[in-house]
Amino acid sequence: MDSRVVGIPEVDGSEQVAVVIDVMRAFTTAAWAFHRGADKIVLAADEGEALEIKAGHPGWLALKDGAPVQGFDLVNSPGLLQEADLAGRTVIQKTTAGTVGALAVVEAKLVLCASFVVAGATARALVDAGADSVTFVATGEDGRAVEDLACAEYLDRLLAGDRVDPGPCLHRARTSPAADDLRSGRRRGAHQADVDLCLEVDRFDFAMKVRLEDGMAVLRPLRTPPDAVSVTHRAR
Repeated sequence: MDSRVVGIPEVDGSEQVAVVIDVMRAFTTAAWAFHRGADKIVLAADEGEALEIKAGHPGWLALKDGAPVQGFDLVNSPGLLQEADLAGRTVIQKTTAGTVGALAVVEAKLVLCASFVVAGATARALVDAGADSVTFVATGEDGRAVEDLACAEYLDRLLAGDRVDPGPCLHRARTSPAADDLRSGRRRGAHQADVDLCLEVDRFDFAMKVRLEDGMAVLRPLRTPPDAVSVTHRAR
């Protein structure tokens, strides 16, 4: 499978299949929200849009990165969502990079949001969809975030059929500036377990797919046959 890696500024509209990566923490948090029972996640471009959407749907929960702010119910932290009861709820997610990256490619034919916790399922979804090329959108630091690039490399090697030891990619992510910021408390709205939770490879068995629904970018879990990748590799 052909692939390229771009940052958000390099998205040019040519993307047909895109995997939007935000390891620390948007799409680790989103996966945890689904694990805790969320039905869907609506992606917002900024705080104002998130609150506007919530005003029109009072039962929905708004989530943002950074410190808690009035009007928002949840914080963009997997550690802080571990015990949340989100059964059947809709979450509106706004983050600095992840949701922005997803919105930049939302009109592509297939858009998946990814992090290490859903890496294997993401690779299976791409194979199951018959994709022959993919654009990885590394959202952090305009495409330079070490942890996002490490995740893109891991996914690319999975898709190439390699027997991948995730250790080196996880080490890069664990020693990244983003991880250091989280551990040191320089990022507000963080939990002490966030870094470790972001580095659990294949913690969940679903991918996460974005598509437009009623004019909103909606993220939902996507499950695919567990042997989709291996079957394709045997055929090569």
